[in-house]
Amino acid sequence: MELTEQFILLQAPNPAAAENGRKLSQKSSFSRRQKTADGALYWADCAGSGKTPYRVSIDWMQPDAPVFRCSCPSRQFPCKHALGLLFEQLLGKDFVLGEIPQDLAEKRAKQTARQRKKQSDIPDASKTKKPNAAAQKKKLTRQLEGLDMAEHMVNDLLSAGLGSLSGAAVQTYDKLAKDLGSCYLTGPQIAFTRIALAVRAIQKAPQQTAAYGEALRILVALRSTIKKSRLFLQKKLETESFSAEDSTLFEALGGVWRLEDLRAIGAFQENAALIQLSFDVSFDEAKKEFVERGWWIDIHTGEISQTLNLRPAKALKYVKGEDSRFDLLEIPILYRYPGEGDRRIRWESCSTRPLTFQEQAALPALAQPDLAAAVKLTKNTIKNTLAPKFSAVLVPVGRLGQLEKDLVLEDPAGARLLLKDRPEDGTDHASTSRLALLPEPVPNGSALFGLMFYDPENRNLCLHPYSIVTPSQIIRLQY
Repeated sequence: MELTEQFILLQAPNPAAAENGRKLSQKSSFSRRQKTADGALYWADCAGSGKTPYRVSIDWMQPDAPVFRCSCPSRQFPCKHALGLLFEQLLGKDFVLGEIPQDLAEKRAKQTARQRKKQSDIPDASKTKKPNAAAQKKKLTRQLEGLDMAEHMVNDLLSAGLGSLSGAAVQTYDKLAKDLGSCYLTGPQIAFTRIALAVRAIQKAPQQTAAYGEALRILVALRSTIKKSRLFLQKKLETESFSAEDSTLFEALGGVWRLEDLRAIGAFQENAALIQLSFDVSFDEAKKEFVERGWWIDIHTGEISQTLNLRPAKALKYVKGEDSRFDLLEIPILYRYPGEGDRRIRWESCSTRPLTFQEQAALPALAQPDLAAAVKLTKNTIKNTLAPKFSAVLVPVGRLGQLEKDLVLEDPAGARLLLKDRPEDGTDHASTSRLALLPEPVPNGSALFGLMFYDPENRNLCLHPYSIVTPSQIIRLQY
């Protein structure tokens, strides 16, 4: 695999770490640079704040997933010293041939043993560890008790009416959110935290209808979650079925999917080829975390999926950040979360390469046949109370134009759709107006990628544009 600056930046936990690594290389902080004859292992000393330099190494045994090692105490991974050594390689610095140090040889042997033990991404179902039945029964019983508390609060609030929110005590929702956390119901817990945020917004500005609408949406989704989850959990208790199941309720209750669980339910795909259509970052006030979201399309199937990298604000510098990706990703095993529509995906390893001219030219053809098909897809998605109230779609472009004060998309058949920013995305995601800044008209045979959503103001579906896919390039309107 070719080492590029883009690859180095993608390895860094944050931009500052990458820049600090670059500076180490520029200041000639590395000495005793060595490598193996096969070019699979590089190591060197790097001057630090103390008298003893740090021992840094990069193991390229798996070219798409290099192993970084450093003797420094940094909690960032990879640290700036390892990133600096990558820049040393990129700049073509001299690395003399050397014998692998004993400590590195031992670590490599352990790494090789772990890889051999893993052998395959698909485990033997007969060897899958069975959950502790007694512990699972206790957990399910506690979850059902928590659902009863949540349902009582939801019913009281709906009976009193949303107008009572303006005088409600925020502490009531905050306390219930904490109680639900002790019941293993982090999903409903976050829902009540969001209601508390809506209540605060209403108390500050009672005339704001948006906050009432958000609270109502959360309550409807929460009520549906409680009803469906109770049946789901009761069935698991009665049948004593404690293994992971292909159900969105698991995550709605606050469960966290492990890759081994996704393997066990068969939620994976072999040999996927993805290209990123868009990338954006938002802050979730209820969870106090940054959400880095990538939108991807499989160039073979046209299926659109999303990746989510969650970075808690308290641990921001220790959780590696994601960034825009421009190369094609070839993924041996792609894992898909349960659900409908724009499902979340993850992978353990991948290789990258630039899109060929033919592959880029074929991307617009992966769009929906017309706007009618995209509208039907979106309606089927958002009618599910547990699903997000939008659908990621790629639609064909006939032309883009102004209709009075609005920007409108017209497909090749002449059907039209209003282009508008989603209010929930915030002003930092506003991108519709950027379409007017394009230096040239969108070429024939192009497609528009974005989020289709129901806009109560227009009482119709609208499209929030994220990027334009032409036969020669992807023009990103977000990042």
